[in-house]
Amino acid sequence: MDAIRIRNAELADIDKLQSIGRQTFFETFSAGNSAENMEQYLRDGFSTEKLLEELTNPMTKFYFAEEDNQVIGYLKVNVGTAQTELQDNNALEIERIYVLKAYHGKQVGQLLYEKAIEIARSLKVHYVWLGVWEENPRAIRFYEKNGFVAFDKHVFTLGTDEQTDIMMKLELK
Repeated sequence: MDAIRIRNAELADIDKLQSIGRQTFFETFSAGNSAENMEQYLRDGFSTEKLLEELTNPMTKFYFAEEDNQVIGYLKVNVGTAQTELQDNNALEIERIYVLKAYHGKQVGQLLYEKAIEIARSLKVHYVWLGVWEENPRAIRFYEKNGFVAFDKHVFTLGTDEQTDIMMKLELK
């Protein structure tokens, strides 16, 4: 078994990104949401057109976590106008850290998180922020353990369901 490696996801990886995105989102959220809302979000949120737009946006970057040449998780970060909410030039948004369920507890999420912090420090931003579903205590604990604190809430729409995300922030020194 090879060590886990983090690498840039490129345009040629669009099919892998679509696959890992849909699989990890389904694994993470299907138990707490209706099949119809999940189907709609998986279709629209990970459509080839949407991913193509995101992969070609210079203010958005994707990274894969790979083991034995298989994608086991991914990271999506945004800066500037690509940020989903704050759009602060002194901030980096972690929009997604998702890991296959079979790899939970194996430090894959931590490695992806550390990549995001490395990027934030290289860009010399003042803070990192993200939104996490209030019904996802595992993710909330993960971010709290890494120093994030809640500072606001916003609405995330999944299909026809309006859900509350806790917005969390980490000030960089």
